[in-house]
Amino acid sequence: MRVPEPIAPFHHRLTAQTRFNDFDMFGHLNNGAYLQLLDLGKVKYFEAVNGKPVDWHKVTVVVVNINCSFYSPAYFDEPLEVLTACVKISEHSFVLEQRVVNPESGDTKCVGQTVMAGFDPATATGAPIPREWAESLKDFENWEE
Repeated sequence: MRVPEPIAPFHHRLTAQTRFNDFDMFGHLNNGAYLQLLDLGKVKYFEAVNGKPVDWHKVTVVVVNINCSFYSPAYFDEPLEVLTACVKISEHSFVLEQRVVNPESGDTKCVGQTVMAGFDPATATGAPIPREWAESLKDFENWEE
């Protein structure tokens, strides 16, 4: 499969650290470890977007869908980065595109898309994306209205 072109430019990069137990018996980074790297990329992306650590006791968005396509294996001691960008925002959800890449070779290891939806913890139901989240995402991504 050919690696698809990015939907939007990536304004956030995170140097990824892998552990010995992230690798399978073939020396490849395990598929589940990629999802953990993407999750860490999301956390650091949100901290950069908001300019401060996220207060996870006041969660107002939740993951509702994750898709990940794998293109090239990653190996032990290979340098990796997680790239993250918000590529779409609507009233009730937004979509993040993420990639795990080797920053030296440019090789794309995987491409993931995550849909996150607004959530009201008091009622445990869906809700609109908080205005401050949407504005912060648009500002970080340099979107024009």
